Amino acid sequence: MTKNIILLPGDGIGPEVTAEAKKALISVAKKFGHDFKFKTLKIGGASIDEFNNPLTDETIKACKKADAVLLGAVGGPKWDNIEPHLRPEQGLLKIRKDLGLFANIRPIRLFASLKDTCPLRAEFIKSGIDFIVVRELTGGIYFGDKLTKRLDNDKMWAADTLAYNEDEIARIGKIAFSIAKNRNKTLCSIDKANVLDSSKLWRKIMDKLANSKEFKDVKLTHMYVDNAAMQLIKNPSQFDVIVTENMFGDILSDEASALVGSLGLMPSSSVGTSHFGLYEPISGSAPDIAGKNIANPIGAILSASMMLRHSFNLEQEAYAIEVAVENVLASGIRTADIASDSFVPVNTAQMGSAVAEFIAAQL
Repeated sequence: MTKNIILLPGDGIGPEVTAEAKKALISVAKKFGHDFKFKTLKIGGASIDEFNNPLTDETIKACKKADAVLLGAVGGPKWDNIEPHLRPEQGLLKIRKDLGLFANIRPIRLFASLKDTCPLRAEFIKSGIDFIVVRELTGGIYFGDKLTKRLDNDKMWAADTLAYNEDEIARIGKIAFSIAKNRNKTLCSIDKANVLDSSKLWRKIMDKLANSKEFKDVKLTHMYVDNAAMQLIKNPSQFDVIVTENMFGDILSDEASALVGSLGLMPSSSVGTSHFGLYEPISGSAPDIAGKNIANPIGAILSASMMLRHSFNLEQEAYAIEVAVENVLASGIRTADIASDSFVPVNTAQMGSAVAEFIAAQL
């Protein structure tokens, strides 16, 4: 199988972890007889530095022609004081919108060998942590109308609009219901329907999907976002699949990711209505450790695994990466973010090499 993959390493630790994900993909290609062709382009601050644009039209065109995109991270203090429309994060928002990627899928799983890294007490995680957050990605308050003005009393006033239409809610709901249908057939929809009209519509559409013939075997529950934030700490094992709107999902998925001990472990995918997707770790650019070769590349490597499964339909190959990660961690290999006093941490490249070597060695 031949597949064209666009690499967008971006900023901070992005280039370091993306290199290790590429290493894992090359190992998979050699073992299973595939041909993965890579092309590296720029996004975020790296693109601003060269083109004065966080995401060029040429890069968007190249991504649309590819089979999938693997992204590192964007942003950093170097670009904090530039015009808002030129900030690195605008490149990320634009690529999601232009590529029609309206659903972010983030698996939250605590590896058995890393239970000691979870910040919760043992009794809170005795049933394990293994759920998926499905976040709407191209609507809501981040994309709503914005207004800033000066009032008559010379004080500033600003507003951001949280808006959703029925179709936007239905399409993210269908993805979440489909994922739940293939897992444990339970879905929790998170909103603020006691206060927000947008959430009232959200809940109405989710109920409509739950009553449809296609998803009648999926049990839907609702939870207010403030309670959900508490329940993720008190009893994370109760969740299997969560679906929510953009801002709530942004906050809750980061909270949930902290449960596994390090943001560096966490992958994600952004998808639309086709098999095409954008895959990225959620660790961010981490400028404080950029260039030090100490970042954890597991999130990027597992993002590559999600690419193999969802965009290329290569289940066996995706599983090979996941088995390699589990075994490498179980063997005691740790980067600094997950290393206790009893472990000597390896660097970014050494962790990536360990995973790639295990993939190659699997029978």
